[in-house]
Amino acid sequence: MPVVQAFAIILALQVVYAVPAPVLQTRQAITGLSTSQISAFKPYNYYASAGYCQPAATLAWNCGANCQANPTFEPVASGGDGSSTQFWFVGYDPALQTVIVSHQGTDPSEIEPLLTDGDVSLTTLDSSLFPGISSSVEVHKGFAAAQSQAAPQILSAVNTALSQYAANHVTIVGHSLGAAIALLDSVYLPLHISGVTFKTVGYGLPRVGNQAFADYVDAHLTSLTHINNKEDFIPILPGMFLGYVHPSGEVHIQDSGEWASCPGQDNPSTQCIVGDVPEIWDGDESDHDGPYDGVEMGC
Repeated sequence: MPVVQAFAIILALQVVYAVPAPVLQTRQAITGLSTSQISAFKPYNYYASAGYCQPAATLAWNCGANCQANPTFEPVASGGDGSSTQFWFVGYDPALQTVIVSHQGTDPSEIEPLLTDGDVSLTTLDSSLFPGISSSVEVHKGFAAAQSQAAPQILSAVNTALSQYAANHVTIVGHSLGAAIALLDSVYLPLHISGVTFKTVGYGLPRVGNQAFADYVDAHLTSLTHINNKEDFIPILPGMFLGYVHPSGEVHIQDSGEWASCPGQDNPSTQCIVGDVPEIWDGDESDHDGPYDGVEMGC
């Protein structure tokens, strides 16, 4: 199902002028992912898509194809109303040996998430949720508010899953707004949970914070991948002229179907999203939902 049309209209209003080209820096070579590397993301593609499903369905793990793709998953908790709080679920995947945290993306039929996406002012992180984070680190105010809605419940559910399954690994996924919340969770959860490794996979991730935020993510997250599909223009929003910067970890799906690993922050190569889609009118909103190795986001 489409999850971006109204989201795109709101964000498009923020980018009336062309964004200045980033300063070119010495970068590592762009490389293509192998078939096996692409296939390794497939379970997470489905977990991110399942984030759009009703909490009752994910808690029972009967959400159709998205659930059937990961049949051994053991749900622990789910929540959200899809409006003031995005849907989310937490559970354990014994095949991958990881706790899974998934967040719903934008549903244009609900107005509150759209207002969240449109609130682009930068703000410091809540010190009660993010203790010890420098005040120089600033993030999208709307995304921060969305992440805070379920943060305590998700922390509790993750701790329950870690204990119940004697796990020591957590993977956080999401698409669109859900990817932004997932990235903030990736900063939040390690501040409250020790002795655990974290991995984050986001799809169609908009920019979430400023340069200090991107640098913090690069320095502290051990495994972050944000996957952009073809000419999807959501990942170039909010614009860099507003002070936003993507952290490293981009993978860009080319028109050819090749997946390219794009090192660095906002890599300007035409093989990466900033160079391929320099302005919103160069993009295609239909690419936002996928497919991501055959998976279209939505329940």
